Amino acid sequence: MLAAATLLTSCQSILDQSYQADLKPSSNPQIVDTVQKNDPRAAMGAREHPRILASYGGEYHDAKTERLVARITGALTAVSENPNQSYRITILNSPAINAFALPGGYLYVTRGLLALANDASEVAAVLSHEMAHVTANHGIERQKREEAEVIASRVVAEVLSSDLAGKQALARGKLRLAAFSRQQELQADVIGVRMLGEAGYDAYAAARFLDSMAAYARFSSVDPENDQSLDFLSSHPNAPQRVELARQHARAFGQEGTVGDKGRDYYLNGIDGLLYGDSPEEGYVRNETFLHAGLGIRFDVPEGFRIDNKAEAVLATGPDETAIRFDGVEGSDTQSLTNYLTSGWVAGLQPNTVREITVNGLPAANAKASAERWDFDVTVIRMDKRIFRFLTAVPKGNSTLQATAETIRNSFRKITPQEAADLKPLRVRVVTAQQGDTITTLSARMMGTDRKLDLFRVLNALPTGASITPGQRLKIISD
Repeated sequence: MLAAATLLTSCQSILDQSYQADLKPSSNPQIVDTVQKNDPRAAMGAREHPRILASYGGEYHDAKTERLVARITGALTAVSENPNQSYRITILNSPAINAFALPGGYLYVTRGLLALANDASEVAAVLSHEMAHVTANHGIERQKREEAEVIASRVVAEVLSSDLAGKQALARGKLRLAAFSRQQELQADVIGVRMLGEAGYDAYAAARFLDSMAAYARFSSVDPENDQSLDFLSSHPNAPQRVELARQHARAFGQEGTVGDKGRDYYLNGIDGLLYGDSPEEGYVRNETFLHAGLGIRFDVPEGFRIDNKAEAVLATGPDETAIRFDGVEGSDTQSLTNYLTSGWVAGLQPNTVREITVNGLPAANAKASAERWDFDVTVIRMDKRIFRFLTAVPKGNSTLQATAETIRNSFRKITPQEAADLKPLRVRVVTAQQGDTITTLSARMMGTDRKLDLFRVLNALPTGASITPGQRLKIISD
C-alpha cells in the first residue's frame, strides 16, 4: 500500500470527500519508489525492511483492510509536518500489538493492533505518532546513537551452546525499533494529536487507545506487572501522566465527545473478517493447546500457562518463572536421538541423565541440563524426518521441573486427519446486537479462549458495568 504525499496535498478533510465525475487516473502516476529514489533516509529504511518482514511474519494481504489503512494514512499525510514526505505502509502478519516507523517513511502496523482498535481515529492516533517520529527525524538521531541489535530470549541465551550462529537461528531476531528518548516520545505525542485533530479525527483517540492497550496487556499477561509481550507498550512508555498529557493536547480541539470523527462504522467494515491470532502457517493456539495441521502435531501445557506462538518457536510461560520452548528441526530418520542430544547444541547437558524413551509411540530421548541460575529438562522426539524439541526451564532448585516437563511431553502426539480438517483460523467478526442480546450472550460466541467475557470486553473497550443496546456493532472472535 502506498500513501504518497504528493498526491494527497489537495485532499479535503476526511469528513468532506465528495465524488467528482471528471476524475481519472494520472497518465504519469507518482509512486513511492520514484519519490524516494534519491532519499538517503529511505535507503536506511529499505535496508531494514526485509528484517522487519522476517521478524513479524511477512505482510498481511487483504484488499479491504489495506484500503482502510491507506485511507487513514492519506488523511494524516495531508496535515503532516512535512506534506512532501512520502510513506510506504505495511500491515504485518502478526498477532502482536505494535506499530513503528523507520527513516524514510516506512510505516508498519500489525493486524493484531488493527483487531484491538475500535475505530479509525484510534488507528490514526497510532499512525500519526509514528509519522511524527519520521517527520522529526527521530529515527536518524536514534541510528546515530546505536546500531539495531538482535535481542535473544533469556532462556535461549543461557541453555544453548556459545555458538552465536546457533543462538541467532533459534532466537527471534528483533530490532530495537522504538528506542526513542522520553523527549522524542512526548514530542511525537504532541505532533500526533495535532495531526489527529487537523485531519478531522477524534483527537482524544490517542488517550483512549493507550487505555485499551493497557487493558489488553492486563488480560493477556500471566504477570501483568512484568509482562513484555505487548510490543507497543514495551517500547512506548504508557505512564498515566502520558495518557493525561494526550488528553490535555486534545482539549485544544474542543471538549471530549463533541469534536472529531471516530470513523467507527467504516472501520468495523474494513476489519470484518480480519485474521485473528495465529496464522495457519505457524499453527494454532487454542486455550492451553498448540496444534499444527501442516506438521500434524499437538501438545498441551499445564493449566495456568500462557502460550506465545512465535515465528521461530512456541514459547510458554507459567508460575514461578517457569518457561517452555518448543521447536522443530530437520533430522535424519536413522540418527540416534541420544547422540543428537549430546551433539553440543545444549550447554550444560548432564551426560549421566541422557536416556531413550518413547512418547505416545514415537521414539524420543530425554536429559537434564543446568546453566547459571536455571535447571532444564530437554526432550527430543522424532516424527518422520523431523526432530521436535522441548526445553523446560525453572529457577535452580524448583521442584516442579520434572512434573511440568512430563505433562508437556506426554501430551505430544500426532493429530488425526479429522482434527487437522477441523482446524480453521480465527477471525474478527463484526456482529450487530439484537433485542435481548447482552454482553454475556454475545461473549459466549467467542472462540479461541476460555476467558470469553474478559476478551470480549477488552476487544470492544467495554468497562465493567457497561451494557449494550440493540443495533450496536461489536467484535467477536470466531472461525
